Order: sequence, then C-alpha cells, then structure tokens
Amino acid sequence: MLSLMESGGIAFLLSIFVTPLWIRFVSSRSMGQLIREDGPSHHHKKAGTPTMGGVVIVGSAFVGYCMGHVGTALFFTRSGELVMTAILASGLLGFVDDYLAIRNKRNLGLNKRGKFIGQFVIAVGFAFGAVYWVHTATSLSLTRASWPGIPLSVFGWIAFAILVVIGTSNAVNLTDGLDGLAAGSGTFAFAVLAIIGYWQFRHYHLYLLHASLDLGLIAVAMVGACLGFLWWNAAPAHIMMGDTGSLAIGTALGGLCLLMNLDLLLVVIGGLFVAETLSVIMQVISFRLFKKRIFRMAPIHHHFELLGWPETTVIVRFWIFAGLLAALGLGIFYADFVRIARFV
Repeated sequence: MLSLMESGGIAFLLSIFVTPLWIRFVSSRSMGQLIREDGPSHHHKKAGTPTMGGVVIVGSAFVGYCMGHVGTALFFTRSGELVMTAILASGLLGFVDDYLAIRNKRNLGLNKRGKFIGQFVIAVGFAFGAVYWVHTATSLSLTRASWPGIPLSVFGWIAFAILVVIGTSNAVNLTDGLDGLAAGSGTFAFAVLAIIGYWQFRHYHLYLLHASLDLGLIAVAMVGACLGFLWWNAAPAHIMMGDTGSLAIGTALGGLCLLMNLDLLLVVIGGLFVAETLSVIMQVISFRLFKKRIFRMAPIHHHFELLGWPETTVIVRFWIFAGLLAALGLGIFYADFVRIARFV
C-alpha cells in the first residue's frame, strides 16, 4: 500500500507542478496546437494552445513508478518494465508526430503509414516480450487467466495482443478531442486497474500473478500523472496532451489489461474509448456503403457538440459514462472473485 501511495502521490505532484513550467517552455518556442480544418468551427479559437503536454504525463508516471520502489519491499518486475517501456516508446512516437505537425505548421505530423508502422513495431515488441520474456498466459481472459481460459496458442495471443495495443492507443487518440476528456476518462480506467492490481496481489493464490502489484503501481502512477495534468488541461485548457500523451495512455491501458489477464474486461473498463472508436468505424462504413452519415461528425463527442451541447457538458457527461463503465468493470471483477472464493 505504501508503494501505491508513494507512486501515485509523486506522479501527481510532479505533473501538477511541472506542467506550468512545460507550458512556459512550449509557449516561448511558439509550439502551439494546430486545429483540424474540418473540425467544429468553435474549436479554431484553441489554435496556438501549448501542446505536447503528454511529455509531462509520461515523465511523471515514469518517475512515480520508479520512486514507488524506493524504501519499500517491492521489486521491479519484468511485467512492469515491459509495460513502462511500451509507454515510453509510444510517448516518443507521439512526440515525433506532434513535433512534425508543429514544424510543418499543419495538423498532420507523421503520415498514416509512418504512424501505423511505429505503433505496429511497439505492439509487436510488447507482444513478443509478454510471451517470451514475461511468460504471460496465452489464454483469452476476462477477470483471470483461467476464465474463460480459451487457449489462443502463442501466435494467436501475440496477434491478439498486437491488435489490442494498437487499438487502445488509437482509441484514446480519437477520444482526445475535447479539453480534459481523455485525461479524465483515463483516470477512471487506471484507478480501477490500480485497485484490481492490489486485489490480485492480496489474493495471489487465486490469480497467480507475481507482478500484479508492480502493474498496479504503473496504474496508480498513471492516475496521478493524469490528474495532475488534468488540473491544467480542464476546459478551457491551458495545454493539450497531443499524441505524446494519448498514444502513451492508450498503450498503458492495453498493456496493463493484457498482463493482468483482463483481456475482455478491457472493453468494459475502457468502454468510453471503445464507444468513440466504434462511432468512427460506423461513420466510415455508413458513408462508404450508403453515402450517408450516422453522426453529424465523428468521433461521437463532436456529434453532441454539433447538436448544441456546450463543450463542458459533453465532457462531464462523457466522464460520468466513463466512470460508470469503469465501475461496472470493477464490479464484474469482484463478482467473479466472490464466486471463486467460495470454493477455495
């Protein structure tokens, strides 16, 4: 418990106090946010807002995770090191994308192919590391490796893990369209993962995850980092996280769920990100097949903006939706625990 408090507290303090320093640094170099031309018209006033705040999120989470091991009996694990490496790599990829967009003075950094290749390389590295270095279970899981415990084979699980890591990083990236939406929603998901990690550690005989507490440490570090950043990112935002933050947050979410044997529960815990992604997929399919749009604009948060909802209303209601889904995920996990604990 001391490790969790230390990790989350340090990440939060770093994030909330370093972010204004990063804002000054970015502003002094005119590194402002560029707004997509086809987005809602009222978003154009956000042009020039300091960006790449994800640097602070990733840095704070990394320091918080490391400091969580200082003065405690907790040791670094291969699982924790693998997830943190993937987070840092995704943050670096996002940083390159953000930097190129600013340098080219257009809301496009890396082209789609270059960005996907980067995500693919990170996902492949994570998946192979999870199987051959961490030796994670290769069965399809909901709340633990043995339930439902559908065997995927080594390469089947690797393919699945690659899809999950790429999918979650893109899902958070799509959600990051309103001030504080991604950071706030991510906080709910990581908070639940931190609780689950601690629970798995306390009941090791049921979950058999030796690295559960270390993974929970990463989750709580992400909570602290996101909350500290949210102080400055809340509407009206003083800084944007950019792809640096959204890709890292998405990778963290996918990586943690995979190594904590929460493969299918990820869909519930990160339900808002799933909904945002599905809205884009539905919009694209509908337009290409029927030349009709289901939503006024995708992702779906823009649809509600164009219906006349104020931005803060959309954000808060989506936070509520994200929080309820994260709580539902925790409820499903606990219900399974109660069920299996009777027979142990």
